[in-house]
Amino acid sequence: MSLGHSHHHHAHGELTKRAAIASVSMALFLLALKIFAAAETGSVALLGSLADTGFDVLASLLTLFSVRYAAMPADDDHRFGHGKAEALSALVQVVLVILSAILIAWRAIVRLGTQEPTSHPEYGIGVSLIAIVATLGLLAYQRYVVRKTGSVAIQADHVHYQSDLLLNIAVIVAIVLDTMLGVRGADPLFGIAIAAWLLWGAYKAARLALDQLLDREWPHEKRQRFIEVAMRHPELRGIHDMRTRSSGAHDFCQFHVWVDPDMTVAAAHHIMDEVEQALMDEFPGVEVLIHPDPEGHKDEMGYIPSETIEHHEHPHD
Repeated sequence: MSLGHSHHHHAHGELTKRAAIASVSMALFLLALKIFAAAETGSVALLGSLADTGFDVLASLLTLFSVRYAAMPADDDHRFGHGKAEALSALVQVVLVILSAILIAWRAIVRLGTQEPTSHPEYGIGVSLIAIVATLGLLAYQRYVVRKTGSVAIQADHVHYQSDLLLNIAVIVAIVLDTMLGVRGADPLFGIAIAAWLLWGAYKAARLALDQLLDREWPHEKRQRFIEVAMRHPELRGIHDMRTRSSGAHDFCQFHVWVDPDMTVAAAHHIMDEVEQALMDEFPGVEVLIHPDPEGHKDEMGYIPSETIEHHEHPHD
């Protein structure tokens, strides 16, 4: 791995670790607050929020471990790095969220049958307001880190705290309806709605994690941008057999290019270096592997005519 790649991945690793530590700290703070408030109020919506925060503590600790492991440099046994630890962590978080949603829905259904009143509503509302302010700060920081690193583990954690924000708003609305406006059953019904929202968030996080574990190709727009940058080099006659994948915050791309059949190996090597540098300037942190072919050469496997980009088709010509 080049010095540039190493520095880029180290910087990403530091960012994701800091975001994970912030997440653990926030989860522990909210857990202490909600244990007190849930015990005092008996609110199912607040109990659901407490259960979610409890799972968030476990998930955030898991995220912290996974991003630290994923940030480790490639070694002899893991030549592509350790990035997929993030996707595995995200899947475990998904399981935790699903369990949380099931427990909340069950408690809400039981509460619907008993119609128990909510006590000390001011505690539930006050704690929820504090949690909303604190969560907004964490979400802003997580968005910054995900934008910089593309970390799927931090993205899954971000989904948790987005749901926490809605959970806390829902708790306030449920308590106000139940205790101040006399709408009996509002609290457990909100609890069921919260459980449904958590399941939706789990589904989205699972899709992201599975895309990485199954080496899903980059989005079409990103692939096209990558090809455009590569084809700016005047000596390239075409690109084919392009394969892409992501692993944690790391991206990988390999492809074949057509060059002049009479070109020397040294000249072809120099051109490949220039193309790689242009791509790394435009896509920092991407690891690129280019295989030069004489123009018109077609491999028995991997060559797909419809996916071959020839130089004369490129708008820069």
